[in-house]
Amino acid sequence: MFSSGYRALLGEVASWVFFAGVLVACVTHFDELKAVGHRFMGTDPGILAAVRAGDGVVEPAVMEPPVAESGYTVELPVGQDGHYHTDVEINGRTVAVMVDSGASVVALTAEDAETAGIFVTDRDFTAKIQTANGTARVAPVFLDDVSIGDITVRDVRAVVSEPGALHVSLLGMTFLNQLDRVDMRSGKLILQD
Repeated sequence: MFSSGYRALLGEVASWVFFAGVLVACVTHFDELKAVGHRFMGTDPGILAAVRAGDGVVEPAVMEPPVAESGYTVELPVGQDGHYHTDVEINGRTVAVMVDSGASVVALTAEDAETAGIFVTDRDFTAKIQTANGTARVAPVFLDDVSIGDITVRDVRAVVSEPGALHVSLLGMTFLNQLDRVDMRSGKLILQD
C-alpha cells in the first residue's frame, strides 16, 4: 500500500494533469466555447460592432441566383458594383441581400424583416450600432433559418435596423461564421457548408 504522503502526491499530480487537459481542450475549442457562452448568456458582441450600411450601393442590373454545386457549395458571381448580391430565404421567405464579411451580424432593413415575418416595435430597438451613416438603433432578433442555395443555417443572430437606416440587408458574419469555408477568387464568392 502507498503511504498517505505518496497518495497525496499522486492526487496532486492527477489534479494537475486533469487541469492541463481541460486547459488544452479550452484553448483548442475556444471559438466553439465562446459561441456556446454567448448563446447561454444571450449576449451578442456583434450587435455593438460596426455594421456597414451599404450607403451608395448600386444594385446590379441582373441579380443572378446562387449556383449550388455538390449539395453544400454555393458560388456567387461578383456584381457590377463589386459586391456579392443574391436572394436568400429567411424564415422561408425570399429576401435580397448583399453578402458582407465586414458586417459582424446579419442586418435586415425594416422592410425585409417584415417580409421575413419579423415584426418589431419601437421598444425593441434596444441596441445602437455605428453605420456608414452614423449611429443607428437596432432591434436584436434571432432568425429561425437562413438558406442560400442548399446551405441552411439555423438560429442566426441578427438585427433589424430602424426604417431608412439601412439601404440593403446584409448577410454578415453571424451567418458566414457558421460555414466551413468562405472564399473569394476569380470574381466569385464560394460558400461551403
